[in-house]
Amino acid sequence: MATLILLRHGRSTANTAGLLAGRTPGVALDDQGAAQAAALPGRLAHLPLAAAVSSPLQRCRETLQPLLDARPELPLHTEQRINECDYGEWSGRKLGELTDHPLMDVVQRHASAAAFPGGESMRSMQTRAVDAVREWNARIDAEHGSDAMYVMCSHGDIIKSLVADALGMHLDLFQRIHVDPCSLTVIRYTRLRPFLVRLGDTGDLAGLAPRPGDDSAGTNEGDAAVGGGAGTP
Repeated sequence: MATLILLRHGRSTANTAGLLAGRTPGVALDDQGAAQAAALPGRLAHLPLAAAVSSPLQRCRETLQPLLDARPELPLHTEQRINECDYGEWSGRKLGELTDHPLMDVVQRHASAAAFPGGESMRSMQTRAVDAVREWNARIDAEHGSDAMYVMCSHGDIIKSLVADALGMHLDLFQRIHVDPCSLTVIRYTRLRPFLVRLGDTGDLAGLAPRPGDDSAGTNEGDAAVGGGAGTP
């Protein structure tokens, strides 16, 4: 099945200000985030991408723009289900003000029970994102073949929840996962299970480029080597 490259948007003005941006409009990339986005085409230069899928928020569109400029043939699709978590009344507030809120402990330690006032639950956030990825995997696979790769630009909590799903982790453990702004996380899905190929990678992904006749990329469910594939006898 198709390989998913999850891209967290570049550093934003809300990241710099310590704000929980959520779906607040007008949150753009800051100067460092713009530089991160500008480097993205080079990091992905060796990969034959079939499509780009984006959260509808400005900071994700700005992150993908240099890649789209470099590859004008790459189709862009907007996917509402990978939008940022709806933090409701918490949206736009300083994270420092929320640290001592009783709900923050629930968010950090028991995420599956967390629901934001006036917003959504973290369980519903994960469910919609996983549903979106499964549908996009099937669509890319049907249109471009099982060796196809595509990039999906979304947000930290969305990406962490998708990684947790891929690893078979309970959502309550997803805060143990960390992804930096403009990092790349790669999940290769198969008929029986997903493989986490990269997590929060901030370098280039040239090593993932398909090589003719190479069956070691893990596209089949039986390709994982016992013992981690260290090559020892």
